[in-house]
Amino acid sequence: MSAAISGRLRSGGIGGRALRSAGIMILGFGAGQALRLLSNLLLTRLLFPEAFGIMAIVMVFMMGLAMFSDMGISPAIMQSRRGDDPDFLDTAWTIQIGRGVALWLAALALSWPVAQWYGEPALTQYLPVAALALIVNGFNPTKLETAHRHLRAGRVTLIELATQCTQLLAGLALAWAWGSVWALVVSGLVGAVAQLAYLNLFLPGHRNRLRFERRAAQELVRFGKWIFLSTVAGFLLAQGDRVLIGGYLSMADFGVYNIGLFLASFPMMLGQMVTRRVLIPVYRDNPPGASAANFARLRRLRTLASTGLLGAVAALALWGDALIAVMYDGRYAMAGGVVVLVAVLQIPVLVGLSYEQAALASGRSRRFFVLQAARAGLTLAGLALGLAWGGFLGGLLGQGAAYLLAYPVLVWVARREEAWDPLHDAVAAMAGLALAALALAANWPAIAALGMVGPG
Repeated sequence: MSAAISGRLRSGGIGGRALRSAGIMILGFGAGQALRLLSNLLLTRLLFPEAFGIMAIVMVFMMGLAMFSDMGISPAIMQSRRGDDPDFLDTAWTIQIGRGVALWLAALALSWPVAQWYGEPALTQYLPVAALALIVNGFNPTKLETAHRHLRAGRVTLIELATQCTQLLAGLALAWAWGSVWALVVSGLVGAVAQLAYLNLFLPGHRNRLRFERRAAQELVRFGKWIFLSTVAGFLLAQGDRVLIGGYLSMADFGVYNIGLFLASFPMMLGQMVTRRVLIPVYRDNPPGASAANFARLRRLRTLASTGLLGAVAALALWGDALIAVMYDGRYAMAGGVVVLVAVLQIPVLVGLSYEQAALASGRSRRFFVLQAARAGLTLAGLALGLAWGGFLGGLLGQGAAYLLAYPVLVWVARREEAWDPLHDAVAAMAGLALAALALAANWPAIAALGMVGPG
């Protein structure tokens, strides 16, 4: 078994390159999350729970602006036949810069309404300053996407870790000096500038220049129109809980919720990163419907991914409450139940996580939009109804129910791409169900305590 895996890792084929890239990404992700956790632990000693709640709101709207204007430049470069053409890359870069400036102007315009909605006047200052990072990100070179296109993960991972270290050190220094939310706002901007510098200095590839080629722009728009709609739905899916729950809880409780969500999201973030960066090239070069060998290769990759992700969920679902008790003081106790419950509720998504990239790899971004829109609609409905009928705990359970109800839509997409693997899903679902039952039984007092959390 180990010899077979070792042979595949040394292989120069797409499977070997995919496994090597995935392995590097997983190691990098683990190191990156360790840095984030260290930063989080230290910052909770230097700052106060409300600071994390306010910064969570800033990040929701930063992500919302970025996702509501996403043209799918990264997946377009990864799947296009012109993905290595300098004219195509320069046109994408030029569009990306203009988008970054437009996003900052939008953040400036939204800062006052956002501050009024959440009753936090300081957001009129925090949001425009934090959003300067969107301008900086617009100048990131396209050689980052080129590296992902060709499954070259090593140097990219090192740059990402260096960026995190820089932001961590800046955040700690500023939190110690200022003791305010400004430490989190400014450190995010420092991280964006550091990433831009590191990518230009240390990542080989085409050096971009301003250029606008009509044919390239038309291809980007044609592919990106459905990506744009998909990312609008993706924002509602990924950030809907923060928008609705952020308006339901007090700012202190919302900050604690985000601490728990931060830990519980590790497996989901890892799975999404690996499938997005690795599986688009794999599906592109090995369509599952083209041959039995291609389908078998994808089944092996999918099984490895599911096993690893369910293992990560098991650790958080079984011991998440104990981890919170060890790492944080009593102000953050509620986060323990959040870690356990959110980790369990994510299991249905993790089981089918590898399918959605098949539609993007084949260029059928419309199908991907249908999936994201269905997920977003179900998730928002589940959250809203759950909050109305069952409070904070009901909102979380409603979100989990939405994940289950979205599975048939995922199967619809997977079947049309000839990628659906019912045997894999059945085995993974049974393992996930057993894990969920064990975790809930072992941590029931922490889960029940979430039912006592009231509106702010």
